[in-house]
Amino acid sequence: MQFPTSRLPRPGRARRAARSLAVAAATALAVTALLPTGQAGAAGTSLRSLAQARGIYFGASLAQSDLNNPSLTAVAGREFGMLTPANEMKWDTTEPGPGSFNFAPGDRIASYAKANGMRLRGHTLVWHNQLPSWVRGLPADQLRAAMRRHITAEAGHYKGQVYAWDVVNEAFNEDGSFRTDDPFHNALGDGYVADALRTARAADPNAKLYLNDYNIEGLNAKSDAMYRLVKSLKSQGVPIDGVGFQAHFVVGQVPASLKANLQRFTALGVDVAVTELDDRIQLPANSAALARQADDYAGVVRTCLAVPRCVGITQWDVGDPDSWIPGTFPGYGAATMFDNGYRPKPAYTASAAALAAGAHHLAPTD
Repeated sequence: MQFPTSRLPRPGRARRAARSLAVAAATALAVTALLPTGQAGAAGTSLRSLAQARGIYFGASLAQSDLNNPSLTAVAGREFGMLTPANEMKWDTTEPGPGSFNFAPGDRIASYAKANGMRLRGHTLVWHNQLPSWVRGLPADQLRAAMRRHITAEAGHYKGQVYAWDVVNEAFNEDGSFRTDDPFHNALGDGYVADALRTARAADPNAKLYLNDYNIEGLNAKSDAMYRLVKSLKSQGVPIDGVGFQAHFVVGQVPASLKANLQRFTALGVDVAVTELDDRIQLPANSAALARQADDYAGVVRTCLAVPRCVGITQWDVGDPDSWIPGTFPGYGAATMFDNGYRPKPAYTASAAALAAGAHHLAPTD
């Protein structure tokens, strides 16, 4: 995850508040039979079980410090079937010194996932951010070897435990060019992506291999660049199984082209997944904003269910108390489906209803 560019509010949203409230109210009524009053995830009606019944997963991210919060872990274990480590598998944690590996934090997340019957999503093998300083200081001829060693060691350590890896994370600028602050691209050129994917496949042949980025959810220059890259990789026979769409949204601004965009990627023969979903609200969050947020979450669920190779949705963080949003976007927050007391918000109810009403589908490679 990286900090997505902030989007300016679009006009006309206020006059839609009444319609949004009405939709949210109808949604709440539709799911009343599923969820006892004031509760989330009664037996057979958690997001986890509802998603599994539709052939997809619903996940969340966790940091190892979160494992000390019983309110958070109770919700996570009940509601989510896929777990992404927030920071524990990134390079600065796993290889702080050259060839010196520390997998203990990631192992703790993996153990929690196993104990709760959750699958594990690896995040992330190659990223320009959260790198130890020694990596950026390597000359080009040493960086390729270091990248291969890192991928081989980490993916090999978690071989058989990880459903999918975000092999390369956030490769592009907003205009679709490769990042100029990325030491891997600067030293190794465009081909570093293919090299990383091939190395990951050799280290763990059964894990699904993803490219992951933010602000690629709609049709735009950045998603066009990702599309061209995936198409090129497929044509070269490079192992690539999926694309992750982070989906860090501003309330009321989910791109109208989300479905069309996901479909063009699946037409290339890859899976798609929503990997870091949240939907931030300008604080304080009033009932109209929460209703619009419920519309957004339900819309993402319906879109995933409408795209056969959309394999699942992961929310970034579990509840509002542990969300990264307030610390990164001052004045914004309330971005998850659970409030400060880990009680379900309208977004939870709407998501559950969308899952309950959706058609079953199984992704061909899931």
